[in-house]
Amino acid sequence: MFSLKGEHIYLRAIEPSDLDFLYKLENNTEVWEISGTTTPYSKQVLQLYLENAHRDIYDVKQLRLCVCELNGSVVGLIDLFDFDPKNHKAGIGIVIAAEKSRNLGYGAEAIELLCAYSKITLELHQLYCNILEDNEASIHLFEKLGFIQVGIKKDWITSNGKFKNEILYQKIFN
Repeated sequence: MFSLKGEHIYLRAIEPSDLDFLYKLENNTEVWEISGTTTPYSKQVLQLYLENAHRDIYDVKQLRLCVCELNGSVVGLIDLFDFDPKNHKAGIGIVIAAEKSRNLGYGAEAIELLCAYSKITLELHQLYCNILEDNEASIHLFEKLGFIQVGIKKDWITSNGKFKNEILYQKIFN
């Protein structure tokens, strides 16, 4: 039997009560580089997003889940995006918001849970992720979980006036 609950965290649907967490995270300029964000989000825009977050992954081609400690505290978000049911693939992205919640195994456990959900429930054949070449923590995390580097997108992202390469990783399920 498959579960969205692990040993230290669980994944759940995003709720209207997550507005303040989402507002703080989406407006944190430190994560804009990986999210592609260039302008702040208003609470009103995020509220509208939350009102539509219940829509089915087959309809909107994406899924956002909260990463929660077992006590219920939200520590991050994990996403499936570019969901392609015809070709059985999707992109995956994760952010653990607070520095104090990183390097505790939450990210790895969340990715493992979402991989199992993707394979078993969504019947996906593969997941992929895009990681900036200087994001050593994410590279280590995804490689440890069986994602394989399959390409490099040269000068893909600009940050502080400099171009950065983005590495493409895939995990193909057996």
